[in-house]
Amino acid sequence: MSRVLYLRDQQKPVKHLSFHPSGSYLALSCTDGIIYIYSLSTEEPELVRKIDGLIRTLETDAEASSRAVWHPDGRALAAPTATRDIQVVSRSDGERQRAFATGHMGDITAVAWSPNGALLASAGADRKILLWETKTQKIIARYDYANVINLTWHPTENIVSFTTSDGELYIYTDFVPTEHINLLEKGIQPAPFIHDPLAETSGNARKAPTNGFKNLTARRPLRRGTPDSLDDILGSDIMGNDEDDFVSDDDGAGYANGMNEYGKRTNGHLDVLDTFDGKRRATAYGGQPQLHQSFQPGSTPWRGNRRYLCLNLTGFVWTVDQDSHHTVTVEFYDREFHRDFHFTDPYLYDKACLNENGTLFSCPSANGNPAMIFYRPHETWTSRADWRTQLPVGEDVTSISLSDSYIVVTTTTDYVRVFTLYGTPFNVYRQKSSPTVTCASWRDYVLTMGNGPVGGNGSTRLMYTIENVKRDEICQSEDVVALTEGADVKSVFFSDNGDPCIYDSTGVLLVLLHWRTPGQARWVPLLDTKLLERLAGGRKEESYWPVAVAQDKFHCIILKGGDKYPYFPRPLLSEFNFKIPLSSAAGNGDFEEGADTEGSKLEESFVRSSLMLGLSEDLLSATSATHNQRADLARKELEIDKILLQLLNVECREGEEKGMKALEVVGLIKDRSGKMLEAAGKVASRYGRFLLEEKIRELAERRLMGMEDDMA
Repeated sequence: MSRVLYLRDQQKPVKHLSFHPSGSYLALSCTDGIIYIYSLSTEEPELVRKIDGLIRTLETDAEASSRAVWHPDGRALAAPTATRDIQVVSRSDGERQRAFATGHMGDITAVAWSPNGALLASAGADRKILLWETKTQKIIARYDYANVINLTWHPTENIVSFTTSDGELYIYTDFVPTEHINLLEKGIQPAPFIHDPLAETSGNARKAPTNGFKNLTARRPLRRGTPDSLDDILGSDIMGNDEDDFVSDDDGAGYANGMNEYGKRTNGHLDVLDTFDGKRRATAYGGQPQLHQSFQPGSTPWRGNRRYLCLNLTGFVWTVDQDSHHTVTVEFYDREFHRDFHFTDPYLYDKACLNENGTLFSCPSANGNPAMIFYRPHETWTSRADWRTQLPVGEDVTSISLSDSYIVVTTTTDYVRVFTLYGTPFNVYRQKSSPTVTCASWRDYVLTMGNGPVGGNGSTRLMYTIENVKRDEICQSEDVVALTEGADVKSVFFSDNGDPCIYDSTGVLLVLLHWRTPGQARWVPLLDTKLLERLAGGRKEESYWPVAVAQDKFHCIILKGGDKYPYFPRPLLSEFNFKIPLSSAAGNGDFEEGADTEGSKLEESFVRSSLMLGLSEDLLSATSATHNQRADLARKELEIDKILLQLLNVECREGEEKGMKALEVVGLIKDRSGKMLEAAGKVASRYGRFLLEEKIRELAERRLMGMEDDMA
C-alpha cells in the first residue's frame, strides 16, 4: 500500500514542490509568496521553517516560476525573486546567502542546478537561457530560446533538456562550453554561502582522530624469500610447489579458507561493523584528544552577512560583510553618556570587547599581514588616543578581553599578552594549559582558560588560572573548570562585583566562590535554566544566551524556536532571579513530588543568601571596605537569620517529629546578641514545643558562655 502524508500548515494553494536530495525535506512554494519546508524524517511531516518575502505571489497557472530548487549538497536552496534575481537561502537558518543577480530582463520561468552544483541554468520571459557559475555567480554563457518553462540536466552527460509553453522539447548537447567543461567534471561543489560554515573552523568543532586511518590503496609488494630461507636451502623440488593442502580444515572450522597473499587469514568471518570505514577499534581511547575549541565570549557566528562581535550590558558591536570590506557599528544602551558610532572596516575585525572606557578589536592575519589589535577609547583629552599594534608573524588571536585597567590577548602560540589601556606592553607569558580557549578580565584580575590533561573519554579537561597582573600574584593556578561530562563553556565573564562566572551548554550558570584564596575556589550553581518555572510543562521551547550577572540577577537573551544565537533586529534583554537547584520534594513523601513547598523555598533562599554573603565577605576581605559595605554585610547576615527563623516556624508547625531539624536550624543562626535565639524560643513556645524551647535556651546559654563548640 502507498503511504499518504498530509501537509496542512500552508494556507494557500501550492504552485511548486521539490524534494531535498536526501529525501528528508520537502519545499513547497505557495501562491501567497511563502516557502514551507517540511521534515519527512518523522512519522508525521513536521514544518521546520517558513520563508516569507523571498518569492513573489503567483497564481498556479502563471508561467513565471517560484520553485525552490535544492542545491545538490543539500545545505541550501535557490528560488526566483520578484526582482528577477535568483536568491540562495540556507536550509539551517533560512538566511539569505549569495544571489545570482542582474541577469534576466523578464520574469524567471525555470531554474536548475547542475548535478554537481557547480553550475546553474535559468530561463526567463526575456527569451534567454543563462548559464551561471555557482562559485562566482557570474554568467558564463547565454542562449536564445523563447517560452522555456522547465529545465533539467542529464545526470552524467553535458546535456540540458528544456520544454516550452508551445509544447516543444529540446535536448541540447554540449550545453556547457568547452572552456568551462571542467566545472561540470568536478565532484559535488558547495552551495554559495556568504560565509561558508564548511570553510570556517567552528567554535565547537572537534578534530577528527587521525591515528589509525591510513591510506591502504597502495598495497605493499609480496615478501621475497631471504637467501637463507627454507625454500632456498632445500630447493623447490624437495619442498614441492603445492602447499595448498599444508593446513587441512579437517574439523570444518573454516580457518583454512580465505587466505590472503601473505598466507594470513582474512577478517571475512567477522560480522560487519556499523562504522564509517568498517574497522574494529579498541574500546580504550587511542586517537587524537578532543579539544575545547577557542571562542570569544559574547560573539556569534556569521548568519548571512551579519554577526555580533560583542553583546553585554554596556551595548553591542556588530559587523556586516560587504564583500570587499566590513562595516562595524557600535551602539550603547545608555546614549546619554556615549554616542553610537559606525565605521568602514578594511581590516575585517572578527573579535571585539566593549566597556565604559572604550572598544577593543582584533583581526586575524591575512594576505601576508600579521594579526592586529585596535583599541579606541570613548573619551580622551588628547586629539588622538586610539592605537594599533601588530602581533608577531605566525601568531593569531584566539580571544581578547578588556577591563578598566588592562587589555588581555590570548594567541595561537599559547601566549597571554597584557597591555595597558593605551598600548604599553605590560606582560607576556606562555599559558601552561594549552591550546588556549578564552579569557576574561576585571580590574587587575585576568582569567584564562585552556586545555588540560586528557580524560578517560578522550576529551581534555578545561583548566583555568586567575591572577592579579598588577601585583603579579596567582590566585588560582591551573584549576579544573567544573563541567559535567560532554558539556562545554558557552561564555565566561566577571559579575558586576568582580566574581568569575561561567554559563555552560547544559544551561547552568555557575559562580566561583573563594577564588581570591589559592586552592579554596569552587564552582557553585546560581541558576539552572532548565528548571525555570516558565519551562514547566514543556509548553515553551527556548534557550538563553548569557549576557551578564549584575545586581544579583542573570541577564540574558531569550532564544526561541531552536535558535542557538541571537540575531537581528537587536534582541531585548531579559533578567532572571538566581535560584540554586535544590531538591524540593519532601523526604517522607507527604507532598507531591517536585512540589515547591514553603519550606523548600526558604531552604533555597537560605543557601542562596549564604552564597551571596560569602561572595561579599570575599570581596571585603580583599579590599578596603567602606562603611556602607560593612553595613550591607551586616544586613545580609541579619537577613539570613530571619530566613532561618521563618524556616523554624515552618518546622514547628509541622509537628513534634520535626524537633531535631528545628533545633538544627536554630544552631545555624549566627546572631551573637542573643535576640534571634530569644525570638526562636518564642516561636517554639507559640506552637507548644516546650522541649524544643528548653533546648534553644540551653543553646543560648552555651553560646553566651562561649561553650557552643562543646555541644553534642
